[in-house]
Amino acid sequence: MRIGIPRESRPGETLVAATAKTASQLAALGYDVVVEQGAGEAADQPDVAFTSAGVKVVPADEVWSSDVVVKVNAPTDDEVGRLRRGATVISLMAPARSPELVERLAAAGVTALAMDAVPRISRAQSMDVLSSMANVAGYRGVIEAAHEFGRLFTGQVTAAGKVPPARVFVVGAGVAGLAAIGAAGSLGAIVRAFDVRPEVAEQVESMGAEFVTVDMEQEVSSDGYAKEMTAEQEAATAAMYDEEARAADIVITTALIPGRPAPLLVTAETVAAMRPGSVVVDMAAANGGNVAATVKDEKVVTANGVTVLGYTDLAGRLAAQTSQLYGTNVVNLLKLLTPAKDGVLTLDMDDVVQRGITVTRDGATMWPPPPVQVSAAPAEATQVLPVEKEPSAPPDPRRRLYAAGLAAVVFLALATLAPPSFLPSLTVFVLAVVIGFYVIGNVHHALHTPLMSVTNAISGIIVVGAILQAPIDNVAVQVIAGVAILLASINVFGGFLVTRRMLNMFQKG
Repeated sequence: MRIGIPRESRPGETLVAATAKTASQLAALGYDVVVEQGAGEAADQPDVAFTSAGVKVVPADEVWSSDVVVKVNAPTDDEVGRLRRGATVISLMAPARSPELVERLAAAGVTALAMDAVPRISRAQSMDVLSSMANVAGYRGVIEAAHEFGRLFTGQVTAAGKVPPARVFVVGAGVAGLAAIGAAGSLGAIVRAFDVRPEVAEQVESMGAEFVTVDMEQEVSSDGYAKEMTAEQEAATAAMYDEEARAADIVITTALIPGRPAPLLVTAETVAAMRPGSVVVDMAAANGGNVAATVKDEKVVTANGVTVLGYTDLAGRLAAQTSQLYGTNVVNLLKLLTPAKDGVLTLDMDDVVQRGITVTRDGATMWPPPPVQVSAAPAEATQVLPVEKEPSAPPDPRRRLYAAGLAAVVFLALATLAPPSFLPSLTVFVLAVVIGFYVIGNVHHALHTPLMSVTNAISGIIVVGAILQAPIDNVAVQVIAGVAILLASINVFGGFLVTRRMLNMFQKG
């Protein structure tokens, strides 16, 4: 079968569905891959890069007559008309919000696979285009905000005065939100974040940001996406959004609900109360926006000097890397659809991933797919009945007294019968055991290797102490001293060998 990679028709689009590298990977699956002339120019993928990789560069008509057409954006009416009946088209489609597109694809008699409908389960992560593009978009959103902010993100203390760090508030801790948190934190900003899913708090805090909490009941997500909030939850969060936005220099919103318009989180009154020079990046602008002042694909400066960015092409502003990631997602999908690697695309409707992305098949509408139980769903707790046990007798406190008394008798017997030189040696031994236990026993196991030099120092002290005890004219003391010298020496030399091997790992060449 032949796979065609057309040039994107959307005005200003910089992405391409396959790079030279991913196109050659598709060819390795047995497909005949062709790319439209000039399709990858905006993504640093000139025609010569494809031809050098053994991929044919052909006119548009030959691309659209292919058995499989892979795009980035959803096909337009004209592009649907160019698909041959029985062909397969793979692209972003947003089928839940585009019922007209689904009808046109079904009427055209084609099989349509939506890359943005990949279920969020563990084995489908390598095909998750939304995560790939959101990761890039979250990073780029911070860069755009920093450019508009025009000031330092990190705090500094200079001879000319102190510069406070920027305060960044991120709404939504999905892939895009976490990428924005990481980018803003790496630039030195103070980052705070909020998400209606309480299970992401640990992820936010692991990236060095502070998770904002609201006094309300939050439900654990069952599909990896945020759910629409109730009226009570909206009322509880509205005041928090207003307070955080007023205190922030930069606000980045990423809140989306699958299949629905983006929820309005930051009102016009909140924007009007923000400080002049503040920046808002609304990454939900394509779905209506989370901010009242957002205008899709435009930069808006309010009357009080707040800049609101509604760009929907943030991922496309890093076209080369985003195209590579998108192309890799396509390759991983086609590996699943081509199990024999014979260049023949085979759909298995019993597979939840393949069924989940199938919008139409041979003219029949397949949307929406059946629900999928994803890994983000909380597992039901299994009730374990307690096993009744017979009550055990409480420990007798007199046993400890008996043991202590016996130890005291043994010690007095040793002190009386042993030679005078044995008692000082025994005292040194007991003190060494106590000190060693408290020094080494309280060190976390993960730190034992980094603290090898400390253990070597302690072992060295043991060696010195044992050498001092060895000349004593007592066979027992000499045996104990000899064993101590042997064991401590093994620890010292072994520690140096391990340390040397660790240092070699960080040496070039």
